[in-house]
Amino acid sequence: MYKITGADGKVYGPVTAEQVRAWISESRANAQTKVLLEGTTEWKSLSEIPEFAQLLAGTTAPAPGTISIAHTQSPRTNPMALTGMIMGILSITCGLCCYGLPFNVLGIIFSLVGLSQIKSDPIPQKGRGMAIAGLVLSVVSIVLVLLLLALGLTSHKSEIWQRFQKQLQQ
Repeated sequence: MYKITGADGKVYGPVTAEQVRAWISESRANAQTKVLLEGTTEWKSLSEIPEFAQLLAGTTAPAPGTISIAHTQSPRTNPMALTGMIMGILSITCGLCCYGLPFNVLGIIFSLVGLSQIKSDPIPQKGRGMAIAGLVLSVVSIVLVLLLLALGLTSHKSEIWQRFQKQLQQ
């Protein structure tokens, strides 16, 4: 039985010699992988252990530290967070023509769902910043629309709106 140190620094095992051979054939372990034989106190490289040396001789060892015993996934971008950011951008862009609807409401919903998924999922996900940006843009869009409505700038009959249109025509 063996204990193995992965590239992530964690110790795995005890595992059988068959499991170590399988990891070597899957390129999850290489000649530089440190192992501890049961009953000993000295860690050695797999290439120093005779029963694995022949198996390792037929393989090309990658650079040290590039192989991990534990399978790790690179973080993926949360699609809800990305969608929330896109909706937030659209809500600001379309704010004057249609009050940002439905983009600002959808931006808030998608961003909150994305943040919730990122927080609760044990697999690392990217996109927290995108979700926050979408949430902020969507809320800002709603605040701007409410402000414009309160000032009466969105009414086609308001005096301020008519002056603004005259200045644009000149």
